[in-house]
Amino acid sequence: MKNELGIGIIGAGGFAAFAAKAFLLVPGIKIIAVTDINEKAALQMGNELKIKVYNNNYEEFLQDNSIDLVYIATPPFLHYEQTKKALLAGRHVICEKPAALKTIEAEELQMLARSLQLLYVVNLMQRYNPLYAIVRRIIDEKILGNFVHGFFENYASDENLKKEHWFWEEKKSGGILIEHGVHFFDMFSGWLGKGKVINAIRLRRPGVDPELVDRAQATVLYRDGIVNFYHGFDQPMVLDRQEMRLAFEKGEITLYGWIPVQMKVHGLFLEKDLMRLREIMSELTFMANNESPVNQKVVGRFTNIVYDHHITFDYEDKLGKQGRYREMLSAMLQDQWDWTRDRQHVRVIDDNNAVESIRVAEQATSIAQYYN
Repeated sequence: MKNELGIGIIGAGGFAAFAAKAFLLVPGIKIIAVTDINEKAALQMGNELKIKVYNNNYEEFLQDNSIDLVYIATPPFLHYEQTKKALLAGRHVICEKPAALKTIEAEELQMLARSLQLLYVVNLMQRYNPLYAIVRRIIDEKILGNFVHGFFENYASDENLKKEHWFWEEKKSGGILIEHGVHFFDMFSGWLGKGKVINAIRLRRPGVDPELVDRAQATVLYRDGIVNFYHGFDQPMVLDRQEMRLAFEKGEITLYGWIPVQMKVHGLFLEKDLMRLREIMSELTFMANNESPVNQKVVGRFTNIVYDHHITFDYEDKLGKQGRYREMLSAMLQDQWDWTRDRQHVRVIDDNNAVESIRVAEQATSIAQYYN
């Protein structure tokens, strides 16, 4: 059992710096080195973390035998080649989303990593949020009945995304549904099972030359209902906001924030179901508002619904978005490192998440119609 893990970072942007600090919260983690095409950024990270700097020299970086795992935090069009080189050099890999720009590339990386018995995972860290697990248990135990409909609405800021940013170039980013959508396709598939994209559109920003897509929407059909995914990058930072909702036969769950830190559970409950819900949410401090007397009967879907409580629970994470994000990254790294030391360890996410999330995103992108 190796008690230390040496990490090398490729890509010295702001998020990589944030992730590195989260990784260092895991006992036994050492950041060894960084490399970036932007030598100034690499030097800044090197100085801050007191680590080696390989000035835009990925090949020499990969020859550093003190690096056990490569963390890739570069633009999406570089992920496939950089991951492949790292795996062939015998390094474990954690890559930022998406896995690649094409499903076939992600599948190749998955097979390569397995053949070499190396870790390969994409940082789809949303499943490490404790709210994610609570929602999954409510769904699995049908506490609110069967799922009927859902949505994710992402009104994101473009204030720090200048016209020249690679985000707007689909050849580099893959487009909104690939670059950003994979997080949420992965979340909902974890809750609802595999889905099939049945419709998608992309909207161009008026008056921009060259044409620029700043809004996209996809509709995905799951076993019991549909989910609408909307992503818009056209808001000032002060108005950046996100909301996702899952509606059921007897109520709904609403989550707020692209990293959810607020949750509302509203519905009709028998006493036994309410007790079970309180058990599931026992680690949370929440406000409850009971809106009805006991022993009521209503009708939905031509079926009698008997309930004892019509109640709403409200929860807000005291850590806030940045604090929760940091904990999720630390938990993700610990989970993956545990697997490298014990292959019987069951991970929260694995290489299948990398492949399946890009599969749905690529399908949505390929069928999306353009509109002005």
